[in-house]
Amino acid sequence: MIHTSPTPGDIGLARMDGSIGTLIRIGQWLNGDGFADYEHAFLALPDEQLIEADPSGTRICPLSDYAHTRVLYVCPPDLTQQQRQAICTAARHYIGMPYSFLDYAAIAAHRFHLPVPGLRSYIASTRHQICSQLVDQCYQDAGVRLFSDGRWPGYVTPMALYDLLAKGQQPTSD
Repeated sequence: MIHTSPTPGDIGLARMDGSIGTLIRIGQWLNGDGFADYEHAFLALPDEQLIEADPSGTRICPLSDYAHTRVLYVCPPDLTQQQRQAICTAARHYIGMPYSFLDYAAIAAHRFHLPVPGLRSYIASTRHQICSQLVDQCYQDAGVRLFSDGRWPGYVTPMALYDLLAKGQQPTSD
């Protein structure tokens, strides 16, 4: 479901300009998620805040930081208020978690079926996350499984979230 304004627990999808956005776009393309406009994902929290993975570590900041950015807010259509609260509570456990650009390479290796021994355990054990992994993990910690396609936990990009929750849908007014 697409929302025009965020509710705690919603996933924000945004475009990142500049060289970092281009590198993420290329990484998503290599992973089979297309070459489109959503290179960043974050979670809306109560009190007009959000949590996001950042190269300096996972952080909480005001939603207003994205006031001048086109953000698409999405969530599963049957998400309950109790689940939203659990997602937001889970998210706070990841404050300060390091970011990892290497996870894009690991996701690509998995997609291309490259024989990399221990790849799955490497991703699980590094305690680093990219933005979309953070979002997916917070949902999983709250007991909400976003993907039912058999993908390994952590093998998710911002465009995978878009494809799952927004592609072909029209926004609803809140």
